[in-house]
Amino acid sequence: MSVSLDIRLKRANKVYHEGEVLSGVVVLQCKEPLPHHGIILNMEGLVNLQLSSKSVGVFEAFYNSVKPIPLLSSSIEVARSGKIPGGKTEIPFEFPLQAKGNKVLYETYHGVFVNIQYTLRCDVKRPLLAKDLSRTCEFIVHCQPQKAKVSPSPVSFSITPDTLQNSREKETLPKFLIRGHLDATSCVMSQPLSGEVVVEHSDIPVKSIELQLVRVETCGCAEGYARDATEIQNIQIAEGDVCHALSIPIYMVFPRLFTCPTLETTNFKVEFEVNIVIVLQDDHLITENFPSNCAESEQTQDR
Repeated sequence: MSVSLDIRLKRANKVYHEGEVLSGVVVLQCKEPLPHHGIILNMEGLVNLQLSSKSVGVFEAFYNSVKPIPLLSSSIEVARSGKIPGGKTEIPFEFPLQAKGNKVLYETYHGVFVNIQYTLRCDVKRPLLAKDLSRTCEFIVHCQPQKAKVSPSPVSFSITPDTLQNSREKETLPKFLIRGHLDATSCVMSQPLSGEVVVEHSDIPVKSIELQLVRVETCGCAEGYARDATEIQNIQIAEGDVCHALSIPIYMVFPRLFTCPTLETTNFKVEFEVNIVIVLQDDHLITENFPSNCAESEQTQDR
């Protein structure tokens, strides 16, 4: 017998805040009446942590002490044992989105070593010899907007061979002067990162100027912590030997699921950095790094 099961939330974007109510319908579609032993809907929020391959074996205690961190877990019975009639059946449900005890609902975040995810799972218990039905739906949790506005703190920079910290052969580097500014490093998630960069002069022509967003994830326990940086996105803002003394705009929108407000807890930490990368024609790579503090928007969103 062909049976389809689906979970449909009323909000098309599936975005919710703590304290709100998730509402929607469980949709069952079958050609013939469907006997069942109950339809259960589970809501779960978990933080899953893992170490990078280079850290495996170094922190053996990590795997024994750090399990998935539960943020919320609740269950409701949307239908008691009985029979679903043939055709399409929609069963409405409502779920209060509320953390239990002193838990905090972190914002949904899909990282490499840290993953914060919220899901609804519907299980239809079938009679003997019939396979149970199950369907999972992810919904998105955003932090409550801040009441206090994030005050922008512009940061100016000037890059020369002398300012490079990780270069061991400064004497052999070509002469260059690159300056500019970021409008803020304390960023609001819903607003783009902006600023400008200016190539004042360079002995070697410029090949490319790129803007790189990096997540820095820290996982661990009392025995030690592993810190790993991975690229989220790289945007080329200039190509070729740009005009000198010309302001080149910096503009980058934060990809929401892969970024979140800067987060620090006992077992994990999520931070972000912005790199301005200048590649010269001789493939010299010049990088300026800016730690970035991300926060939720201070403006309320449509609900």
